Amino acid sequence: MSSENTAYITKDNLDTYLKELAKEFRKLNGTAMPAEIILIGGAAILANYGFRDMTTDVDAVIHASSSMKDAINRVGDKFDLPNGWLNADFMNTGSYSPKLDEFSVYYKTFSNVLQIRTVSAEFLIAMKLRSGRKYKNDLSDIIGILAEHVKRGTPITLDNIDVAVNNLYGDLADIPADSRAFIQNAFRNGNYEQVYAFISEEEKKSKEILVGFEQGYPGVTTESNANEILRTLKEKKKPSMLAKLREDRNEPDE
Repeated sequence: MSSENTAYITKDNLDTYLKELAKEFRKLNGTAMPAEIILIGGAAILANYGFRDMTTDVDAVIHASSSMKDAINRVGDKFDLPNGWLNADFMNTGSYSPKLDEFSVYYKTFSNVLQIRTVSAEFLIAMKLRSGRKYKNDLSDIIGILAEHVKRGTPITLDNIDVAVNNLYGDLADIPADSRAFIQNAFRNGNYEQVYAFISEEEKKSKEILVGFEQGYPGVTTESNANEILRTLKEKKKPSMLAKLREDRNEPDE
């Protein structure tokens, strides 16, 4: 698990990078084979909402020829972005569903060759519930989306989210129990702006805790065990947690 990333993509520069990407792709590939990119996660939040300032990279589903990778690298070099500033690594996680193609929505087209699509509110929430990382922006993003839709006069219901979960993953049982409890409590509370501020602060603290742990025990934390490690650290049961990790990895105690 990486603790730091210095890529900063904002609402103001996202379209600039995508426009340049389309230009580079067109130079390499011509216009005979258009490409499609579906923005998910933080990039979809930036494209559709105003409560998030930045994301560290652009997670996406990419439908394009192999020259898209070269185009991505060229844009990264031009704007001094790190390798993988736009990537499809998300497709290897449990939050990915091939049905995202079906339920994505049109955003913009650049250079008549690159169509950009995003994910609408209830599906973004479903994906973030599936991931449920307490040390990133998953939970605060959910609250932020709910809050913005209330302001817009288009509130999202729990039924909307249930339908999205079923459409993407087939069963609400595939969502972690913590995430199910979180969204139910969010609707019961209803004070989204206050909850957003609280959750955002908790996520920052959680990330700091995990970064500190990673410095002492490099390579131990992964996406799959980070929430468990975080929970145990907060409960101040570090020795028992490390013993369990060693047992899981068949390592001897020190």
